[in-house]
Amino acid sequence: MKRLAFCSGVTICLLSACDGWSNDEVVRLTSPNNKFDAVLIESNGGATTSFAYDIHIVKHNTPTGSSRVAYFYGAVRNQNAYGINLHWKSSNQLVAEYLNARIEVLEKPLTKIDGQEIKVVLRPGINDPTAPPGGMYRNLKKQQ
Repeated sequence: MKRLAFCSGVTICLLSACDGWSNDEVVRLTSPNNKFDAVLIESNGGATTSFAYDIHIVKHNTPTGSSRVAYFYGAVRNQNAYGINLHWKSSNQLVAEYLNARIEVLEKPLTKIDGQEIKVVLRPGINDPTAPPGGMYRNLKKQQ
């Protein structure tokens, strides 16, 4: 718990020190039963910091609020691409895949929403050679 508080505090300090920081939704993935969304938020503190990522699980089509289940700092999908890949293995299991991260905190390995328990699994060591270089939000903007 102390590590989590420290990590969250460091992130807040880093982000508040930068004028151009942003928090952007980069993935919203609906569960197979269409009841829930896994949401990935990318935080960018500017050139002197890495990207931070929050995973939230919420009811389908609702805002994230205080639904964070995992936090990452400096997560990458390959040698040149930042981010996390999310996959619903089933309607009650979400998998987060990434190559590695400087900090990874699984805050809620099991969360309950509307009476349904959802398990969250972190899978480091997964290289995604198809992920484009750079941050996820920047790549989303390029596609639009």
